[in-house]
Amino acid sequence: MFTRRRIIQVLGAGALLPLASFAQQQGKVWRVGVLSSGPGITPYLEVFRQELPALGYVEGKNIVIEWRFAKGVADLLPGLAAELVQLKMDCLVTNGQNATIAAKLVTPTIPIVMGNTDDDPVRTGLVASLARPGGNVTGFTSISSELSGKRLQLIKETLPKLSRVGILFDPDSRPASAHIKAIQAAGRTLGVQLHSLEVRNPEVLEQVFQAAAKWQAQALIVVSGGLMSNLRARTASIADKLRLPVMHTSLLAVLAGGLMGYGADQSDQFRGAAQYVDRILKGTKPANLPVQQPTKFEFIINLRAAKQIGLTIPRSVLVQATKVIE
Repeated sequence: MFTRRRIIQVLGAGALLPLASFAQQQGKVWRVGVLSSGPGITPYLEVFRQELPALGYVEGKNIVIEWRFAKGVADLLPGLAAELVQLKMDCLVTNGQNATIAAKLVTPTIPIVMGNTDDDPVRTGLVASLARPGGNVTGFTSISSELSGKRLQLIKETLPKLSRVGILFDPDSRPASAHIKAIQAAGRTLGVQLHSLEVRNPEVLEQVFQAAAKWQAQALIVVSGGLMSNLRARTASIADKLRLPVMHTSLLAVLAGGLMGYGADQSDQFRGAAQYVDRILKGTKPANLPVQQPTKFEFIINLRAAKQIGLTIPRSVLVQATKVIE
């Protein structure tokens, strides 16, 4: 039986413990939902998962993760987000801007941590400001669309006589329009003609490549997101067959066989997302956690892909690479 004195001792000791530790001692099992635009667990989502044990979470013991993947089909995201809300998640983690928007639309209260969003989350209305997000959304932005001008510059340095570039994208991916605007602005500066090529379903991918070749594109920029995230290996294969150099907005596309890619190191972002989830579960409000931008960018060149299409990468470009696949 607890005496009044013993109750005070217990409460006093409990006050010294972190909120999460005290809750976990009482058998609390946290429920975290992961909503991804992509086809499945990417290396970045695996980084998120691997960071959790270092923060004291063990899957199946004190944390349960519910995974939902849209397989590159944007229309699936609202339903998947609603499923996670119905399961009463303590926190949601999103991968991709479409996923974040879908999550925000279905819940104004469950904390949402962006593992990555391509476009400016302030401009798109996801948060009030980077420093003070307000509401229930915070996390990490890769500012990928803001880097698309640099991508065109790098492919132009690779092919100094470059004058015609096709842009492949999924029109249902919300960040695509911001990418295209940035590429168009760079194209005017660099004197490069651009041709937008929509990929609305997997069946038309090869036809779109053929249309680019017919237009006499000398290179392509592939905007990741939505359907294109599910077509990385196939995109690389068709590009090889047509001997077309391709710059990717996704570094994962280069690891899947693409020629080159430039962007943020999202491993750091998803590691940070796990840390944000930990802070939220311990009581910090997402409104008080600033949205963070990347500090490290990678330029990856795949020399095997270059050899496949008969392209010699100039040394002036190679020395800029942070990673070279040989």
